[in-house]
Amino acid sequence: MIIAGGVGARMNQDIPKQFLNVYDKPVIVYTMEAFQRHPEIDAIEVVCLDGWHDVLRAYAKQFGIAKLDGVVSGGINGQDSIRNGLYDIASRYTEDDDIVLVHDAIRPMVSQKIISDNIAVCRRYGNAITVVPCTAAMLKTYDSLSTVEQVPRDNLKITQTPQAFFVKDLIKAHQEALERGITNSVASCTMYIELGRKLYMSLGSEKNLKLTTTEDIEIFKAILNSQKDSWIH
Repeated sequence: MIIAGGVGARMNQDIPKQFLNVYDKPVIVYTMEAFQRHPEIDAIEVVCLDGWHDVLRAYAKQFGIAKLDGVVSGGINGQDSIRNGLYDIASRYTEDDDIVLVHDAIRPMVSQKIISDNIAVCRRYGNAITVVPCTAAMLKTYDSLSTVEQVPRDNLKITQTPQAFFVKDLIKAHQEALERGITNSVASCTMYIELGRKLYMSLGSEKNLKLTTTEDIEIFKAILNSQKDSWIH
């Protein structure tokens, strides 16, 4: 499930950031291609911004995204959008061992290795959150201006996507969250933490970049220009 329901306000562009063209290809197409290419991915669901569904389907046809299986509208926030996509998936995929990987549309450089490890950890433990080690000095602030407190980084991880769950388990988690008044968790992993559930970690990468600002787009372009296409194999 690729989440593409945001408007990308921080990009200050006329079109949503997931539809920005980078070397004549929209960002979301790079993302879909990674999952199209992976042998363990059976279908792709996109939670898409209203008004862009037909554009998305046209791009999928143009770039050979044959696994695109469903397109639904986003909700009022990320948690709501994920739930919309999840319910649509669950209407077609009903086996107990069906797994859904929830992924940001604006992480176009997700590798085959990351996807594989995410699936493997989920099958073994019941869920999987893609993470990378925290290598920076971490400081805590209470006024956004000053700090007198550090946070030891040894036990810290930075989350990425994809985040994998058994479909039936994620549906139950979303239903429980609604019952408990948890309605605006920033990610599936944070919702699980708010519910008091244990999460398991899978392999991430610093190249699994989230395109949030125009600077991120420039980094994305630079990586595409400098690498030997190893990330797409």
